Amino acid sequence: MKGTEAFQEILPLLKDEPVVHANGYICRESFQLQDRRGNFYMIGSMGLASAIGLGVALARPDKKVLVFDGDGNVLMSMGTLAMIGATAPKNLVHIVFDNQVYESTGSQRSLSSTVPLEEVAKSSGYPVALKATKREEIKPAFEKLMQGDGPGFLLIKVDPDFDPKTGRVTHTPEEIKTRFMDALSGK
Repeated sequence: MKGTEAFQEILPLLKDEPVVHANGYICRESFQLQDRRGNFYMIGSMGLASAIGLGVALARPDKKVLVFDGDGNVLMSMGTLAMIGATAPKNLVHIVFDNQVYESTGSQRSLSSTVPLEEVAKSSGYPVALKATKREEIKPAFEKLMQGDGPGFLLIKVDPDFDPKTGRVTHTPEEIKTRFMDALSGK
């Protein structure tokens, strides 16, 4: 399945949840398909989306908080998986789009073909860690995580085929921060 197809399955399921996006094609694709005030886009800071998502989840236990991550980002900051497991925020849903490459920097291979990230999440303390390899598996897995207590983890296997012509996020970092904070506070 293409990364775009995975996004087309998940984005319509979102309501008002804050979503922290990893850098690269993760934020670019989501921005192009459905820009929202509640989206926090990482611009050039690799591996930090899950840590920021954890902070938001801990600060706002009244809201489900989502992280849209990539396999390369998770591999870069695997210690954050352990921190999420240890702090166990019930409101965090961590979704990883795994294309087994660092696509936005030239498609160098990542280690996710031999390191099952959903198993790493489970062993790090995520009570539920699921994997979707087909488009029709995404919605039921997403709904299960959204209805249950977290932290929850969903690995979505996708092909490395994001369109390099996908435009960049056009908001400035300051605009991203302000929009996101306003969305969190209900402004």
